[in-house]
Amino acid sequence: MFVHRRDVQIQWGDCDPANIVYYPRYFAMFDDSTSIMFEAACFSKQDIINNYGLVGIPMVDTRAKFYIPSTHGDWITIETRVESIKRSSFEVTHKVFKGEALAIEAFETRVLVGRDPNDPSKLKSAPFPQEIIDRFMKG
Repeated sequence: MFVHRRDVQIQWGDCDPANIVYYPRYFAMFDDSTSIMFEAACFSKQDIINNYGLVGIPMVDTRAKFYIPSTHGDWITIETRVESIKRSSFEVTHKVFKGEALAIEAFETRVLVGRDPNDPSKLKSAPFPQEIIDRFMKG
């Protein structure tokens, strides 16, 4: 399985008045981490749009478990991986570590979408290109 890790320093604007990360900020970090993972696997958003005729990879479901809070100035590591791929959807997990400790587990379901050939004003799920499947499932 392809795994991408990145280090992130918590910024002042990420925190609420109690100086802990306001939870929606993590979901923005996870969205960035998914995009960065695709880029690290050599499939930037522009590549996906231009080479496969897709519009994007929107999130259709998400949830998270929070174990340890982070505060301004902390460094965290976000580990992102594709857990499974179906015809057009895929499951992503994000694990956030503070040092060696697991701080957060997050789960996403995303879908590849393109323009509906019968009505280009609408979006339609699109099948996963085999080379993307191969890259994510073989690492």
